[in-house]
Amino acid sequence: MSGVRLLACAPTPALRAAVFGGDGEPDEAGLRATQSLAGQRGLTADVPWLCGGSVAATATARALGRAATAVPALADPDFGRWSGATLETVAARDPAAVQAWLTDPGAAPHGGESLAAVAARVGAWLHGPAQGPVVAVAHPVVVRAAVACALGLPAAALWRLDVAPLALVRLTCRAGRWHLHLPTAA
Repeated sequence: MSGVRLLACAPTPALRAAVFGGDGEPDEAGLRATQSLAGQRGLTADVPWLCGGSVAATATARALGRAATAVPALADPDFGRWSGATLETVAARDPAAVQAWLTDPGAAPHGGESLAAVAARVGAWLHGPAQGPVVAVAHPVVVRAAVACALGLPAAALWRLDVAPLALVRLTCRAGRWHLHLPTAA
């Protein structure tokens, strides 16, 4: 991979409610916010668009007039038996499991995918065979994983990176080293 723009998917009701594995169409506010990005530098280039295949990521690309090809490495995390529940509900039911998940990136008390596993699969994609620049639309945690992997940060760093819906991150690779480019103020 030589360069990638990572776009966190548009906000959805499930994302706003902190539902594990919550997917769905962006709400009206999310669609309006997405459409306001149209024409933004980096989202107009005629490059391949990829996504994790979720409804939210696909709808985000579609709202920008793009068709995105699903790539399994960019898929939302598998939250196992927590899927469909809110963080608040799971924390009330099993606080020790939530504490383990929040403090140990290798923990998967939900029976799904650990954050370390998410980081490993996203990192394998990022460090995979070189290809031209792409735009990748994914869940914010997948964007966090890509940034952490690009910068050589441990999986525990995912909890220290905040990526809001519709955040746009640019990574470039030169001489085998990834560089994070932060946007300038408009």
